[in-house]
Amino acid sequence: MQEVKAYGAQSSDADLKQMTIKRRELNANDVKIEILYCGVCHSDIHAKNNDWGNAKYPIVPGHEIVGKVTETGSDVNKFKEGDIVAVGCMVDSCLECPSCNNDLEQFCENGMTGTYNGKDKIGGAESDHTFGGYSTSITVREEFVLSVPENLDLAAAAPLLCAGITTYSPLNHWNIKKGDKVGVVGLGGLGHMGIKFAAAMGAETIMITTSLGKKEDAKKLGADGVLISTDDDQMKEHKGSFDFILNTVPVKHDINPYLNLLTIDGTMCMVGAIEPLEPMHGGNLIIGRKRVAGSLIGGIKETQEMLDFCGEKNITCDIEMINIDEINEAFQRVQDSDVKYRFVIDMQSLKN
Repeated sequence: MQEVKAYGAQSSDADLKQMTIKRRELNANDVKIEILYCGVCHSDIHAKNNDWGNAKYPIVPGHEIVGKVTETGSDVNKFKEGDIVAVGCMVDSCLECPSCNNDLEQFCENGMTGTYNGKDKIGGAESDHTFGGYSTSITVREEFVLSVPENLDLAAAAPLLCAGITTYSPLNHWNIKKGDKVGVVGLGGLGHMGIKFAAAMGAETIMITTSLGKKEDAKKLGADGVLISTDDDQMKEHKGSFDFILNTVPVKHDINPYLNLLTIDGTMCMVGAIEPLEPMHGGNLIIGRKRVAGSLIGGIKETQEMLDFCGEKNITCDIEMINIDEINEAFQRVQDSDVKYRFVIDMQSLKN
């Protein structure tokens, strides 16, 4: 086993602190990666705090990883030492079930392995669960390693591995294109990427928010307009006009007003709130044959397509860089919505 520096927590109420973890020795199909940057996702906070009731301690968060290949196993042929690569929200799946065979490893019927806090099916480390990207290096099987386009800023590319694919996947799945009218609810880590992607796909893109103060930011990100959802006149003006709404709000809320914005056969896709919502009125679906859907992340193939699309369109996340010893403050600021729009850790700060 290989000892590496990491930042993690020993319990739900503990701060993240420096620790040493052990990674497995290189298998034939493994890629060893020096982590250069790691994004800070709201899911990292939920997991560390055991908000979902499945945390395994010690927990080392981080699933928005960009790094450099330092070593490859004897059977690896897609990557070589020195390549700039990425790792997202999963590091393993069965690769044999119908979902995996359809490039939907995130829905593996035998359970995909999360980059952290997942059941380690490969073994060889000190723990039976996986450790994430708040560390100096990670070892991942070749099938779950991604290539990063050379023209992208590496730090700003890191959050693409979660915030990016979480918003790209539903827009791609519902074939958003020029001529469509797309609303993005919530302007945070996910929402700002939703605006960038929808605009890059050619759609008329409208930021839907409760805050008039976000108008200028939304337009800088590529939005064609801003709809203030607390303004009854504006909501009436846009009623029945949206083909697709990407809802990135991360907490319980009332979705009924947004359903009234959808056109016939329109879809609202939920990507933020992993918790019960306020009651939904069935009439808002029945009248107009509307849909409420959900989306997780994307499979490995689609995640690579997303990165390539970002390379083609020169899309990255808007970030604030921090050192690893600022992570506990960053967690609090994420909870206070005090970041535009994603923290990224310079992992060199852990090596010093």
